Parts: sequence; structure tokens; C-alpha cells
Amino acid sequence: MLSLIGLAITFFLAVILWGKRHKTSADYVLLIWLLLIGVHLGFYYSVRSGKYLQFPYLLGVEIPLPLAYGPLLYLYTSELTRLTHRRRYRVLHFVPLMLAYVYVIPFYMLTPERKVWVYQHEGEGFRERQWVLLCAIVLSGVSYALLSWFRLQRHRKRIDARFSNTEKINLAWLRYLIAGISVIWLTIFLDSEDYIFGAVVAFVCFIGYFGIRQTGIFTDQSRLALEQEILVPDIAAVPLAEPGEPVAEVDHAAQEAAVKSKYARSGLSRDVALRIYENLEDLMARERLFTDPELTLVQLSEKLGTNANHLSQVINMVGNKSFYDYVNALRIAEFTRIAALPENQKYTLLHLALECGFNSKTSFNRNFRKHTGLSPSEFLARQDVHLQ
Repeated sequence: MLSLIGLAITFFLAVILWGKRHKTSADYVLLIWLLLIGVHLGFYYSVRSGKYLQFPYLLGVEIPLPLAYGPLLYLYTSELTRLTHRRRYRVLHFVPLMLAYVYVIPFYMLTPERKVWVYQHEGEGFRERQWVLLCAIVLSGVSYALLSWFRLQRHRKRIDARFSNTEKINLAWLRYLIAGISVIWLTIFLDSEDYIFGAVVAFVCFIGYFGIRQTGIFTDQSRLALEQEILVPDIAAVPLAEPGEPVAEVDHAAQEAAVKSKYARSGLSRDVALRIYENLEDLMARERLFTDPELTLVQLSEKLGTNANHLSQVINMVGNKSFYDYVNALRIAEFTRIAALPENQKYTLLHLALECGFNSKTSFNRNFRKHTGLSPSEFLARQDVHLQ
């Protein structure tokens, strides 16, 4: 019954996705993925219910299918993050799947009656091939889960270099998707089809939940239209000292070495970079552009009359921060300033946070703790500031 429910949900999601207007390449990858899962669940249901006896000539078609799930996860992640290059070579990810079908040809050559006998006797005569395929499936799944994770981390660094608000485009839900499919690979070691396909059904429901609730699965990433951008290094932000405590020394030499290595071919000199940074600081102080929740690197570079990639380099090289951390550090500093003003004691913490450019309480709390080491309420308590 569980597999039948999962089958219905899978094809229901596939129909919804097929009917979506302006489908992206990521949508098509997900659609293929859902259809393959549906086919796999269909075969599993037929075996469990005994209906496979009506079409024994199709037995074995589902055996290598798990080798497609890892590549599809990786391609889906790549399409969502817009980090896919050389699309013509994507078919190479499915070579192991094709080889697996070749490897199973001896089973396909059996008569329908013999195939049924093998299924009824738990793979008798083909158990060695089963173990080889099992090892290949687990290795493929783990490898592609790791590759997808690294690609997602690269995406997060990339958007930190371009956007001051990343909540809607950071694809945080994709981490759970990757973790979910990793759990499925682990259930294979339990050697129980009930556990394995139960996990698959839960995984499909997970996709359905986030597909309806989140904006990242079934909608395109229009804000990431900037293709082929320079990826700046992930320079950690220098944390602010806690009130009353000395500022800890930071290994600036290591950070500068990383930046110099990344921008070795850049024509931007140190003197020019310092001048741009001074102009940036002056612009931010005068116009308080950081209070715009949707401020981007491109918008800021246009205001300064400089190149976006050069500005990104300047913020990394001089400020030792990503664009995201630089802007949010200014927002935190502004909050600490205005929260101490007597005329602002009548406002709530969230109201002042929104005034400083944050677009949600979650984002504010996360960035505040990152830059100060304290929660907003703890910081205000130490400053003897009481908001509404």
C-alpha cells in the first residue's frame, strides 16, 4: 500500500511539473527523475503484489535504475545553481547505467518462466552480479551526493559575492534533499526492500512538500541571471569583539595570500583598490545604501561607477569580507547605533532590524550572532538597552 501511495504522489508531482509554464532546465531534470522513481516504484509494487507474473518479460528493467539517481541529483543541483558547463557531456554521467544494463544481459536472455523463477528464489544464480551492482549503486550514490554538496557550497559562496540578501536564492532546502537521498543509500545496507522503498516514498513526499512550500524547486532562479561570473574566495568575516573585550588577532597574512592568489591576473593595483574602498565607505556613510534589503553588487558598482568584479575584489582584498558579509556588517553596526538612541526605545527589535536593511528576523538573528558572537537580546541587555 505504501508503494502504491508513493507511486500516486510521484506521478501527481510529475503532472504538476509538466503543466508548469516556462519550465527551466532544472524542471526537466526533476521531471525525468520523478518519472524514473515512478517506474521503479511501479515495478516494486508489481513484484510485491504478484502482478509481475502478467508481464515477466519486463522483469529486470528496474535493477540498474538506482544508478541514474546520483547523476540526476548532481545535474539537478547544477541546473538550480546555474553552474552547469559543457552540457553536451552530461550523458557521460549515465555511462555506468548503460554498462549495468549490459552487465545484466545474461538475465535478460532468460525465458520469462526462468526470470520468474529467479525472482521467486531471491536472485538464485545471479547473486554475485547482485552484489557487484549493489556496490556500484552505493558508490555512485555517495559520490554524487558529495559532488552535489560541494556544488551547493560553491553556489553559496557565489551568491555571497553578489547579493546582500540570499534567503530566497541560497537553496538551503537542497541540503535536505541531498541528505535525504544519502539516507536512502544507507538503507541499502539494511538489505530490506521494505525499508529501502519506504525511504524512497518518504523522499518523494519530501520533494512534494518542498515543491509546494519552497520557491526554489518549481520556480526559476531569475535573480541568478548573471552567468559566467568570477567566483571570489570565501574570506571569512572578521568577527566584532564582544563589548568590553579586546579584539582577537586575525591571520591577515593568510587571508591576503588567498586573495592575491585568486586575483593574481587582475589589473587592479593596491592603490586603486584602496581608493575604490574609500569611495565605497564614503558612499555607504552618505546614502546608507545597505538599508536596501535587495542591494546587489551590480547595483552598488553602478553607483560607484566601477566594474562589479573589481568591486568584489576590493571588498575581499581590503575589507577581508564577501559582499554579503560586508553589507550585513554595516547593517549590524547601524542597528547597534540606532538601538541605543532614546527616541527609538519605543520600537521593537524587529522594526529596527528592518529599518537597517534586514528582511526577516531569522536573517537578522543569524547575522547578528555571526558578527558579534551574541544574540540581539543578549547584546542589548549588556548595553542596558530595552526595546519594546
